[in-house]
Amino acid sequence: MGQSNIKVAVQKFGNFLSSMVLPNIGAFIAWGLITALFIPSGFIPNENLAKLVSPMVTYLLPLLIGYTGGKLIYDQRGGVVGAIATMGVIVGAPDTPMFLGAMVMGPLGAYVIKKFDQAIDGKIRTGFEMLVNNFSAGILGGILAILAFLGVGPAVDGFTQLLVAGVDWLVAAGLLPLTSILIEPAKILFLNNAINHGVLSPIGLEQVQQGGKSILFLLEANPGPGLGVLLAFMIFGKGTAKQSAPGAGIIHFIGGIHEIYFPYVLMKPMLFISVILGGMSGIFTLVLLGGGLVSPASPGSILAITAVTPPEGMVYIANFAAVIVATIVSFIISAIVLKSDKQKDGDINEATKKMEEMKGKKSSVADNVTGGSTVNNNSMPGEVNKIVFACDAGMGSSAMGASLLRKKMNEANLDVSVTNTAISNLSSDADIVITQEELTPRAQNKLPEAYHISVENFLSSPEYDKLIDSLQNGKTTEQEELIEESDEDSADVNPNVEQAEDEDLLREENIFIGKEFSTKEEAIRFAGEALVKGGYVEDNYVDAMLEREEITSTYMGNNVAIPHGTEDAKKAVNKSGFTVVQVPNGVEFNGEQAKLIFGIAGKDGTHLEILSSIAVICSEQENVDKMIQAKTAQEIKDIINGN
Repeated sequence: MGQSNIKVAVQKFGNFLSSMVLPNIGAFIAWGLITALFIPSGFIPNENLAKLVSPMVTYLLPLLIGYTGGKLIYDQRGGVVGAIATMGVIVGAPDTPMFLGAMVMGPLGAYVIKKFDQAIDGKIRTGFEMLVNNFSAGILGGILAILAFLGVGPAVDGFTQLLVAGVDWLVAAGLLPLTSILIEPAKILFLNNAINHGVLSPIGLEQVQQGGKSILFLLEANPGPGLGVLLAFMIFGKGTAKQSAPGAGIIHFIGGIHEIYFPYVLMKPMLFISVILGGMSGIFTLVLLGGGLVSPASPGSILAITAVTPPEGMVYIANFAAVIVATIVSFIISAIVLKSDKQKDGDINEATKKMEEMKGKKSSVADNVTGGSTVNNNSMPGEVNKIVFACDAGMGSSAMGASLLRKKMNEANLDVSVTNTAISNLSSDADIVITQEELTPRAQNKLPEAYHISVENFLSSPEYDKLIDSLQNGKTTEQEELIEESDEDSADVNPNVEQAEDEDLLREENIFIGKEFSTKEEAIRFAGEALVKGGYVEDNYVDAMLEREEITSTYMGNNVAIPHGTEDAKKAVNKSGFTVVQVPNGVEFNGEQAKLIFGIAGKDGTHLEILSSIAVICSEQENVDKMIQAKTAQEIKDIINGN
């Protein structure tokens, strides 16, 4: 159990590090290409364009990492403070690319501002929120930048130089190939990110500054060891493993998705020897011939490796030779293992499931190994950290659903982040994605590795209680120990929203009593035109509301509908606002009777607090009935405000 906990902790740490680096790989590649093209020894030397190289590696890349690390901790606000703090380490050690420093100060800055916000939550007088928010971020960010300049930057600089010296010693002593004993098994156990993005990439970029290339970028990215295993299964394998190996080989070698060969190794553990020896031989070839890259190759595709190889003929030969040698050695050892093993090949589906269990979530390429048998039929992840409600625009229905589930999670004492977003903005860190039934295929296409739940409506779905029950029953002792007092992401939604704060969001003149409509289109247009008259949206937003209804119904359950615009229509929103239309006799929304219609326009998330309040109130049919029976607009407003 102890070893398993250590492995999970290292995986989580590695995933966090990679989550800071991977979203910015495009910037690393851009810098690598500019370096390869325009420096004096590049393909097309250009003194003016070469001036881009130093500022990008000194400022752009560390700031991107610092911002991303901060955003992972505390969204946009955390990203901004993280970037400010990162600037301190950059200036504090100008001669060393501050990637390690950014990985420290970005999350640290976000953590500090997050804790500050928690400490002052509910203590700021109305009207002073923006003043306090802006100045607190500026003051704390400035203090952290100064501390980073004085202490963290020089310390990280010294640590980086020590690591570089250690790598140089390994190369000089001929011991670098031995790193494959750690790296190759770590890849298959999903521990590689902590090594690759936490240590190898920062040191590699420092080596690029000094020598124009780094061998470290190819220690983990070399596709040769995995390709050798897959080639052996193509020739000497049996059954499903043999049939799926060619497709897996293409995805691995051309697409650069290395995890596709992991199940084959797990099926026959003796193949760990193949990938270790393949990796060692590849590194030996790189050292012998002087190979290396100018930036990380991610994913580890032969195409990516080619793109970031420096423009020297011998380096191309060295890099390609390392891939070929690693493939040949791995293939020979794998062939011996497969031919000498008289037992029938194991179950590739079971091996894939085992691989996914180690990874902690669904593999995006698993269906290419299993023939599609696991796509969208994956079981719930063993560890759930983030649940995302997704709809077309990420504005209305998903926000209400997230509010309700967040409240239920808090009541169940489950420390799980629950957020909402548009389907197009789904990120890879989502463990569970909840969508309306009509939108689930789109969400699955966007994020196939997540566990998907479909609901008929967001207000009264039984899936919420089923999910909470599953999480509670599947919760380990270690998880229970980690549950602490909930932070703002899982805080109980307080239906008593400050009326003064919401005065402009929901005005009494935008609440309409006793309306009659023959069709839902007529009702939606009425609600939309009220938003236009209130100055919340432009005229074309009304058409976007009707378009949104055609994509999937905005009926939420409990006689409530919340029509709103599409994601593209957000630019037509001037400010957040609501209109409430009471329809006592109901109007049909896809076979359901909507008697309360909330027309919504959301901008920059400022509508989410009152929307959360509405979600909690409308989750109880009794409250909905009171609003349906209300005789005045003030009565409805009082119910929404909890008066």
